[in-house]
Amino acid sequence: MEIWINPACSKCRSALSLLDAEGAGYSVRRYLEDVPTVEEIRAVLKRLGLEPWDITRTQEAEAKELGVKDWPRDAAARDRWTEALAAHPKLIQRPIITADDGTAVVGRTEDAVREALSRSSGRS
Repeated sequence: MEIWINPACSKCRSALSLLDAEGAGYSVRRYLEDVPTVEEIRAVLKRLGLEPWDITRTQEAEAKELGVKDWPRDAAARDRWTEALAAHPKLIQRPIITADDGTAVVGRTEDAVREALSRSSGRS
């Protein structure tokens, strides 16, 4: 199991605390420092079953500068969104937890983190 975090994010810290409390085995990716490639973002979107606009933080200053709220949300625009997430990782919703079963969740709630835990066997 891997968790993409921004250490300054309270939701990320809460998710890490819950994973630790449950004795989960996981690795941490500080995605603002270790920026995911377009291919990695596509792969995690597939695992999430979501589109890039579903995991874009549209209220961030960078998103407003780019005008992403006005971008089309269709198959033809998918690459534009994914490339923007790779170029501006601050726009990626967090935390993202990849489960051992090949799925992933956006772990912003305790229930979502527990869902990832239930899909993973890695206990420390």
